[in-house]
Amino acid sequence: MPVTLGEEIMLLSLDDESGAAKNRQAAGWAVAGGIVLELVLAGRLSVDGGRFTVTDRTPTGTGLLDERLGLMDAWAARKSKPPKVTDWLTRDHDRAVGATIESLRARGLVHEERQKVLGLFPVRRYPEADGAAEREVRERLDSVVLRGVDPDDRTAGLIALIHAAKLHGLAFPGRPAREMKPRMEKIADGQWAGDDVRRAIRDMQAAMVAVTVATTVVVTG
Repeated sequence: MPVTLGEEIMLLSLDDESGAAKNRQAAGWAVAGGIVLELVLAGRLSVDGGRFTVTDRTPTGTGLLDERLGLMDAWAARKSKPPKVTDWLTRDHDRAVGATIESLRARGLVHEERQKVLGLFPVRRYPEADGAAEREVRERLDSVVLRGVDPDDRTAGLIALIHAAKLHGLAFPGRPAREMKPRMEKIADGQWAGDDVRRAIRDMQAAMVAVTVATTVVVTG
């Protein structure tokens, strides 16, 4: 089964050798956002006006997505109106990261290492086990952003999430963000896409900006 958007972002975040997550907080928001957008593209959710609705409960066949879909459906059923995407991301992003890493481990793309910091505090790291999936992601990003190839819906959504979460350095290490931003902004604007996909990507991008800005204010405050 194809690697999902959330898994792709997680692969970009995890250091290949040490297995430590880089830009962990922003990447976590983007991973959770990627799962939501993947479900929109799969026709299981609709996002409009910053709120989501479960439109199809049929399993996708991908465990990571189906688990999140079930959780979102159960949570939304307790609300009097469609929940805000930002509220869901705030609620789920930590758990979504854990579920995404476990999915990558089950696929054999990373492996788990248990270590102790200062000989006392247990930590888990997830170094690369199979780099083929990450290489494919980076090649796709390079072809669209650096070489001007037209994106498909999933790649455009991935770029919009990376751009909104300010993860340019993860996607294009060693390149100044200012070189990437104009092209990424154009892709995120989504003029090439159909109305439903364009609206979903814009709403998801707005949600990502909202939660990352709010988090930054809390941390720096």
